[in-house]
Amino acid sequence: MAHIELNDVGLSYFTPKQETEALRDVNLSIGRGEFISIVGPSGCGKSTLLSLVSGMLAPTKGNVRIDGEAVSGPSRKVGYMLQHDHLFEWRNVLNNLLVGAEIRRMDRERAKRKALELLERYGLGGFASHGPGQLSGGMRQRVALIRTLVAEPDILLLDEPFSALDYQTRLKLSDEVYRIIKEQGKTAVLVTHDLSEAISMADRVMVMSKRPSTISAVHEIRFEEGEGLSPWQKRQASGYNGMFNAIWKELEEHVVSAV
Repeated sequence: MAHIELNDVGLSYFTPKQETEALRDVNLSIGRGEFISIVGPSGCGKSTLLSLVSGMLAPTKGNVRIDGEAVSGPSRKVGYMLQHDHLFEWRNVLNNLLVGAEIRRMDRERAKRKALELLERYGLGGFASHGPGQLSGGMRQRVALIRTLVAEPDILLLDEPFSALDYQTRLKLSDEVYRIIKEQGKTAVLVTHDLSEAISMADRVMVMSKRPSTISAVHEIRFEEGEGLSPWQKRQASGYNGMFNAIWKELEEHVVSAV
């Protein structure tokens, strides 16, 4: 059984004067533990797709399923990591990590133990009592990811999580986040405008068309160097440039046709 399924999904926005069709006939199946990247022209509905999976939006047509059950609202199985970390400056790191657990009314002591364990495991063990203002941008995003993991979701939705960071930090953090997600055995869906990021982090890359948008192509990310490559190693792999150019050409066609 697929972990996430979208079956003939369509979404339209309505005003008193008109209907705007955003998504049309989107079909997608994601296996448990799979890492998917979604790319496409600006405004094509990539983030909207995440909102449908999370249950924050309902499709106009079709259905979204998690573990075979229709999504009818926000699910405890899903965690969301956004472009900005949204850490509370008046809370220290540990208390920021407990926000999601508090909202979900999890046992506080259990959540605290998990938070401290994850901080230690992922190189932030000495920062539990620090304020967010004492952390670098990359450290803040790691805290944001750990906060999501403390709430124990099965699925992670990543919406441009590195776009506010400088390029060198993005490269380093993409390796770290990829490793954490794979170690934790989570299913992940990444939306990004950065094609290099999409290819280097994903098992598959989904290309979305212009509006009304659908999935126009799916690319399996496989390299002669074998499985288990880190994002940085994928960027150095022999077939990387050819894959980048092929997907870039598809994206360019959608961008030109949307202008």
